[in-house]
Parts: sequence; structure tokens; C-alpha cells
Amino acid sequence: MEPFPSGAGDNREAGDDGAAADDGGSGDYRQRIAKADLTRVRPYGDTMDDGKVQLSFTLPVPDGPEAVEAARQLAAKMGLSETAVVHHEGIGEGFTFFVCYGKCLHTVDYAHIEVPKVTSETMDFYEINRYIREHIGRKVVVLGACTGTDAHTVGIDAIMNMKGYNGEYGLERYPEIEAYNLGSQVENEELVRKIIETNADAVLVSQVVTQKDVHIKNLGALVDLLEAQGLRERIVLVAGGPRITHELALELGYDAGFGPGTLAPDVASFVVQELVRRGQSGER
Repeated sequence: MEPFPSGAGDNREAGDDGAAADDGGSGDYRQRIAKADLTRVRPYGDTMDDGKVQLSFTLPVPDGPEAVEAARQLAAKMGLSETAVVHHEGIGEGFTFFVCYGKCLHTVDYAHIEVPKVTSETMDFYEINRYIREHIGRKVVVLGACTGTDAHTVGIDAIMNMKGYNGEYGLERYPEIEAYNLGSQVENEELVRKIIETNADAVLVSQVVTQKDVHIKNLGALVDLLEAQGLRERIVLVAGGPRITHELALELGYDAGFGPGTLAPDVASFVVQELVRRGQSGER
């Protein structure tokens, strides 16, 4: 049997380079991927602009066909089309948990969204300590507390404790920061007394419990106390927690708000830069 001549079995014409030719010879398939219209953004499932979402909730009804239909109708009233209940499970007498799939009909104009956010430059552990030495010239006194009846300390400990969190030292480890972690269930009045006693530069207030907006009432009450004592303007006041945003903190009279994912350098960077901006450096 004679060997095939060179090029035999290749039916492509000259210049036909398969997939590469489809994208102008660049070989970059990403050029062909649909781009999102940032003025009309909707959820992404597996195709651009398909609007596919997963929704879970509990209804106070017993599991059964009627419950499934109720969940489907409710999902439709939330703005979903092509709704399907893909999982339902009784979770106690008279309660059923549902997982639904559907297509979201609504869009948002992402291109014109403006959200208040902390604008300080985040520095690392060494940069923050050097910044304090060079621009403040003394130790910065920081108090941290989980106030009111809130007994959760995970958040404040991640910021304050020497060992820190996620590879970042807490403020107790900073040689140029005098940090006091007051723990949980600290009454606002007690916190004010500690502020006076330590001559604090900054106060970090953590709020985890948010049922019935108890965190808003508690955070606002602290601001009122500080203003009554004439202390508000001389301290940097920061709120933090899983439901805290910078915008909410500003509305409540705080200087900044930090939510989930915040680490000690984020908070410390803001505090020291804010002190310098206010001219609160040098001996007090």
C-alpha cells in the first residue's frame, strides 16, 4: 500500500484555520463571549442575561402538593418566571422548606450605582505602625466592644485580639496601638466611662444581633451619650458587623462602617488616617 501523499485527507482550503479563523486569527475565544450591558444587569445562570436564580424560603404550611403550589405562586409574585420548585421538605409540624428555580424578569442599572464607602488607603501591619510614628508621634488608644445585650465576640476579636484573623494580626499586636478589647455585653454607659478613663482616640463598636433592628437603636443610643458628654467630636467612632454598611454607619452618626470580610489593617488604616486628617496628632 502506497503512503498517502503529503496533505492527503485534509479537505480544508488554504487559509482555513478552523477555530482560529472564526475569531479573526487571534485564537482568543473570549472575544466571542457576550458582554454584559451594565445598564441592564440581570442574574447569570449559564448564559449571559438568562436571569436564572435559585431561591430558598420557608412557609408556615405542612408539606404537600398544596404547599408546593403555594411556593411556586409566591416565587412568581417575587418577579420570577418559569418557576419550578426543585426541593421541598417538612422541617417541623406545620412548616416546609423550599428551593425554587426561576428566571428573574427585572434588571438593575449597575453603571450608575453609587455607594458610600470608606476611601482610606489600606496599609499593612508595618506601614500602619510606621505611619503612626511618623505622623502621630504617640501611641493610638483604641477601644473595642460588643455593646448592649449582644454576646457575640467573633467579629471584635478578629479585629482586636493579638492573634488576629486570616493571617492578619489584631490591634493588640500593633506596637504603636494601645488596644483594649472590652468583650461582649458592654453597656453604652460603661463604654463611655472607659473612653474617658483611657482617653481613647478611637472606639470600635461591634453589633452582630440585628433582630427587630436592635443594633440600630443601640448604635444610635451610644452616639447620643457621646454627644451629651461632649466626647463625640474628639474620637473616631467606627461600627462593624455582618449587617453594617458604611452608609448605615454614617446615617447613625459614626465616622465609618465595616461589614463582613473586614480585617484589622482595614480598620486601623482608617483610624490613623482619620486622626491625622483631623489634626489629632502629637501629645494630648
